[in-house]
Amino acid sequence: MAKLRAVECREFIKAAIEKAEEMGAPVSIAVVGPEGNLIALERMDDAGFVTPETAWAKAYTVAAFRSMSPRFQDGLIIQQWFKERNPQLMIAMAAMTNGRVAASGGAAPVFKGNEMVGCYGISGATSDQDEVIGQYARQQAGWAHQPADDLTNPEVKKHVNELYAKAGIKNRDI
Repeated sequence: MAKLRAVECREFIKAAIEKAEEMGAPVSIAVVGPEGNLIALERMDDAGFVTPETAWAKAYTVAAFRSMSPRFQDGLIIQQWFKERNPQLMIAMAAMTNGRVAASGGAAPVFKGNEMVGCYGISGATSDQDEVIGQYARQQAGWAHQPADDLTNPEVKKHVNELYAKAGIKNRDI
């Protein structure tokens, strides 16, 4: 069983802060295990006071949904899925989990091989900026956001790509 370690999270956080500073966007960064429990959390000095909880909620949400289905590639897909199907369910789930459910850009799973070992969430900039920061940090840390072997059902891929398109995301597909 693969595991995401705190030392690996520090590398990711360092890269995220580097990119956020370059963009002039102070953020908080949270990394959770596959069950949503916190591994690491850091708030940049000028990031909003609520951003640590938001980053953690984003990471938790991806962990919860990605563990349910390969359909949930990241926070953007989860957000679009709820928006189309049942926005009230998102509110209900946030209430049931004491605010621990929040879907937005800047959140994705982390894989080692085919095993989801955790998820991250970034909060404090715009959703698009959070996403850019996350992608940069993921690349710098060498983290994969998809399993090594793509066993995703073609219908699921089609559905995910349709959700990306509906959300106006043109530079991503699976």
